[in-house]
Amino acid sequence: MGCVLGKNCSRYPSATESNSRDYDEMGSYMNTTSKHILTQRSLDIVPVPSRNYELQYSVLTQRAYYPDSPDKENQDSFCIRTQVQGNPNVHFFGVFDGHGHFGTECSKFVKDHLVKILEDDSTLLDDPVKAYNSAFSTANNELRSSEIDDSMSGTTAITVLVIGDTIYVANVGDSRAVIAVKNGNRILAEDLSSDQTPFRKDEYERVKLSGARILTIDQVEGLKDPDIQVWGNEESHGGDPPRLWVPNRLYPGTAFSRSVGDSTAEKIGVISVPEVSMVRLTPNHLFFVVASDGVFEFLSSQTVVDMVARCTDPRDACAAIAGESYKIWLERESRTDDITIIIVHIKGLSNTSAGDTEGTTGANGNPASSRAGRGSSDGSTTSGSEIYRSIRSEFTDLQLSMSRSPAIVVPSPSPSHQKPLELVGLYTVLCN
Repeated sequence: MGCVLGKNCSRYPSATESNSRDYDEMGSYMNTTSKHILTQRSLDIVPVPSRNYELQYSVLTQRAYYPDSPDKENQDSFCIRTQVQGNPNVHFFGVFDGHGHFGTECSKFVKDHLVKILEDDSTLLDDPVKAYNSAFSTANNELRSSEIDDSMSGTTAITVLVIGDTIYVANVGDSRAVIAVKNGNRILAEDLSSDQTPFRKDEYERVKLSGARILTIDQVEGLKDPDIQVWGNEESHGGDPPRLWVPNRLYPGTAFSRSVGDSTAEKIGVISVPEVSMVRLTPNHLFFVVASDGVFEFLSSQTVVDMVARCTDPRDACAAIAGESYKIWLERESRTDDITIIIVHIKGLSNTSAGDTEGTTGANGNPASSRAGRGSSDGSTTSGSEIYRSIRSEFTDLQLSMSRSPAIVVPSPSPSHQKPLELVGLYTVLCN
């Protein structure tokens, strides 16, 4: 969820014909030759030789449908960089959800620059958390110094860095990463990130101290008492969430409390500092999902994990989840959001060593929360994820080039076709 007018702070100019298909994906170590019937993608596979397992992954991005702007370009970007720093054991997955008039430019800029900054950081393997914090700060400063006007535009970012059998998750904004954990006969969703919005008490208090005025649209318009600063959770009040405003002004109206860019909102506490969590992978970790809030606006983390678990091919799961998200958007609203999802299966990992502690933990030692609310995990059982605070991998000279291809599940409907009937039952068709 972005600025006050849905994703955007203002009307968007018409996109060129090619923009809706011009997304960024970084290449993989190898892929299968056959392409998926809906995503038109091969199944990508990259090994992690230091722990003798592999990652099988796919990605799909679907531009939003706006009735008054059916050709609006996709503001989501994604980046998959394998063999970071030439190291076959280090891989990067990220989704960037732009917003504002120059949201597309912001998301593409950060997508390109963040991973490059990480690659150029010689301390990345020694201290990934420090490297992540430095990279986000540098990317924010470089965006500010670029030709892109980020005064009322920016991007969220959810990224996963795989180093051997440890993953580091850095989040800025309200996109999300979730991991599937086998627990007996159940597969539980465990959130790897916590949405940074005014619904969170800690984020609310932080931006309030920076001078932000926090109100819903109904409160701004006088339909509800502005002095009542309690909004429940995102599940019950997601349709009119609390937003951040400059005192005595009707801008910027962001529904998130952290982002890259958004220089105006930065003055009232919107920061680019990521929350970083670490998880030591075990054989009970089956796959992880990295997605924009176009997925999690109406689907819980557990629902998404359940859908992935029913599909043997991550391309099927990408198409099914994007299709279901798109359908529910049109059932609930007159528009959809941009939808981007990366699914990464963890294959062949053996339990060669034990971790130090139970539970998914943030870099500061605090548990990563699985909050009740929009798209939060339905399960409350502890997953048993193991923590590993440092890992070192040997370098190789391998560095693969990156390529790009469209990954559209269905075309956005024209104004004369408000609801894409072909999506109904797509999940059942693909994964049953």
